Amino acid sequence: MPRPLGDLEDAVMTRVWQWNRPVTVREVLEDLQQERSIAYTTVMTVMDNLHQKGWVRREVDGRAYRYTAVSTRAAYSAALMNEAWSRSDNPAAALVAFFGMMSPEQREALQDAVRMVSPGPADKAPAGPAEPTASTAEGGPPADDAAPESGR
Repeated sequence: MPRPLGDLEDAVMTRVWQWNRPVTVREVLEDLQQERSIAYTTVMTVMDNLHQKGWVRREVDGRAYRYTAVSTRAAYSAALMNEAWSRSDNPAAALVAFFGMMSPEQREALQDAVRMVSPGPADKAPAGPAEPTASTAEGGPPADDAAPESGR
């Protein structure tokens, strides 16, 4: 389980995740400087720490490194939620409390996610005989792809 990112680590990783491409310390620095006063060496140290912790991989590009996220923000968030949930002495109660904190939009997103990972009724139906095609149901010839080989 990943430890939660610190504030500055999160600010750096947010940019790496949003840009979704290899980034340099200079690019991250310039973007961060739009909101706060920060030194190049501070950003370089944070990015090196993120590399050491396994959050980013880096490749040499001339005299600099280019950093790329190892996983997605969604995977990070999911790991944090899973860790918090698994530490509960009553996971069902924790989920009920969590759902109670959600906005209607978040609950709708959760329902969509559950539908995506749960098999639907069509997935649960046993395999049976194929439905007749319109032509065979009406007594017509079978479809071309169902015709027997001619033995040519």
